[in-house]
Amino acid sequence: MNGEPRDPSTAVEIGTAASPSAALIPGDRPPLQPINTDGVTRTTPTKEDTRLTPLFTQEAATDFRLRWDLVQRSFVDDPREAVHAADELVAQVTQNLAETFANQRSEIEKGLDGVEASTTENLRIALRHYRSFFERLLSI
Repeated sequence: MNGEPRDPSTAVEIGTAASPSAALIPGDRPPLQPINTDGVTRTTPTKEDTRLTPLFTQEAATDFRLRWDLVQRSFVDDPREAVHAADELVAQVTQNLAETFANQRSEIEKGLDGVEASTTENLRIALRHYRSFFERLLSI
């Protein structure tokens, strides 16, 4: 650390018993095993997959950002009220997000209603829609 060479006898390799990350107690989860991916094909991302659509409309996002700016500016004059307003705004954003998910989930499930709709292709499309929504959530 101070620019001097380390003593090799004191070096600890990652994954050794002396390493804190490797200190597993019996009964802990076993180490991850490699997954056999033979026969699994990777699909080429579609335009839909590569460009994630926003979870909020442009108007809603702009409104939330403007309201957040007001919350931040109000902190100097009334910090307690600003924190309360921030809490309410975040609650509204998460509620809006939950409603967006419920609406999209409903749309996906509509496509799976009926005997004919439960084909493998329709289930694949439904899974793609869920994957897209999942990726959008993780991109926040």
